[in-house]
Order: sequence, then C-alpha cells, then structure tokens
Amino acid sequence: MSKPTRTLGLAAAAAGMVATLPASASPASAIAPAARTLYKSETINGLKVFYREAGDPTLPTIVLLHGFPTSSHMYRDLIPALAGRFHVIAPDYIGFGQSDAPAANTFTYSFDNLTAHVTGLLDRLHLTSYLLYMQDYGGPVGFRIFAARPGQVKGLIIQNANAYLDGVGDMPKQVFLPLWERRDATTEAAARNFLKPETTRFQYAFGARDPEAISPDNWTIDQALLDRPGTEAYQLDLLENYKTNVALYDSWHAAFRKYQPKTLIVWGKNDPFFIPAGAEAFKRDLPKAKLVWLDGGHFALEENVALVAHEIDLAFAGE
Repeated sequence: MSKPTRTLGLAAAAAGMVATLPASASPASAIAPAARTLYKSETINGLKVFYREAGDPTLPTIVLLHGFPTSSHMYRDLIPALAGRFHVIAPDYIGFGQSDAPAANTFTYSFDNLTAHVTGLLDRLHLTSYLLYMQDYGGPVGFRIFAARPGQVKGLIIQNANAYLDGVGDMPKQVFLPLWERRDATTEAAARNFLKPETTRFQYAFGARDPEAISPDNWTIDQALLDRPGTEAYQLDLLENYKTNVALYDSWHAAFRKYQPKTLIVWGKNDPFFIPAGAEAFKRDLPKAKLVWLDGGHFALEENVALVAHEIDLAFAGE
C-alpha cells in the first residue's frame, strides 16, 4: 500500500471508530477512567487544607484519614478502588502532605487542632453523613469526630489505629511513655528517631508480605516532607501531644458502647508499633465488629488494597 493510500485508510478507520461511539461521547471520554481523582484545597481557619476527591457525591461518603508520617498519598490506590461505589474524600492534616505547614511557634500542633481543620473541611463541603476510615494518626482524629458527631458517622473502618493501650507495642512504649511523663533533651532525642529516614522506611517495609512490592516512593515522599525546615519541631509537639489521645480512650470506649457504630477492622498482623492486641480490644466495646487480618505491617494497605476494598464493599456499599 502506498503512503497516501495507507494514510487514507487509517483516517477512514479512525472516522469509523468515532462513528460507533455514543452521540454524547468523544474519543477522549471513551477511554477515560470511570472515576477520576481530583486534587483540591479549601481554606479552613486561615490555612489551606488539601484533599483528594473522587466518586459521585450522591453516593455514600468515605473520609480517609491518614497516618504518620504520611498523607493522603497513602490512599492513592484505594481511592479509585472505592470511587465506583462511594464518594471519597481524603484530606491532608495541617503540617502534612500538601496542606499548609505553619511553624510551631505560629500554630499549636495538637490532635484537637488537626481534627478542627478536618471537621472544618467536612462542614465546608456540606458533608453530614459519612464513614470514617482511620489509620494510625487517623484514629485520634476520627474518634474525636465520632465522639463529637455520632449522628453523622455511619460507620468506622479501622486499620492499625489504636484506641486501647493493648495495641501499643514495646517499641513505641519505650520511646513515648518517657516523653509523655517528662519532655526534656533526653526524651526528645529518643523521639527524634521516629523522624529519621531509616525509621520511615522501616514502617513500610517491616512485616510486609513482600518488601520488594512496596514502592520506595512512599518513604521517599514522606521523608522529604519530614525534612522540611521547621517540621521536626512540630512533629515532636504532636508526638508529645499523643498523650491526650490516651487520656480520651475511656470516653471513646463509652461512645462505642453507647452508639455501636457498624465497624470493620482491617489490621496488618505484623505491625510492631500497633500490635494485634489493639485490634482485638475493639471487640470488647464493639462486639459486632468484623475483624479481618491483613498479611502486612503498619502500612498493610500497600499490599492489600483489593482485599480492603472488597471488605468495605461487603460491609457498607449501598447503605
């Protein structure tokens, strides 16, 4: 076939393909994914709160609350896995990810304040009914929201997030109990180890089913944010302030018993920080909770997105 003839043939084939599309479709929309993730921000109490959003807002909403030292980036694969059946919102806390990170001397870094900016975002988006997915730091943020707004929270999904001292492993106890008792140069030095590159990588790799399947983008991105000037100061403030979460445990347990939210627990069974006993402990106050063990560590979602999405569908899709 000569070049002009071949060109005409390709043009005709392309025209025929377009002709077979629905009238409302275009070639671009025909190959576009069913649900895109959008990257947005809102100004809450004078600070930018970044969030990821996907899915139809008329569907049930899931709010994904990330852990330490990461951001909504940890949910980058779960969001599209859920977006066909749910409306998904994943914010970055102040000081994390793409949200504003004011200096520690201009903003009080506490779990109360992190929560206030998340609830401010939920209010700005007019969200009054949602499920909460919580990992690590997401627990103290989410449980505060649940205790304050039990009528809005339609269910809990808990992934390696503690509300019981049973779940605190020996490693964090050795570091944080002295820091909570007395903050000084010695206890701060021990806590700084949690901000080092080797610890960040360890949190992802230890306990993984296949460490080579964990993208190094995770700890590279997290560490780049931890290493920003001024970040160490406010991260230490938050590590000390974590004791306020422990002080609220009894009140959270009382809220669990009173309201009995539908609960799914998906827990990385090899987590050295938040150990399996912490998952079992929820059953004391939430006896109907479903507990699913994940073959993974602290960030078990990295290798178990499909399973977690399936369990969420079974528990909550269509509600």
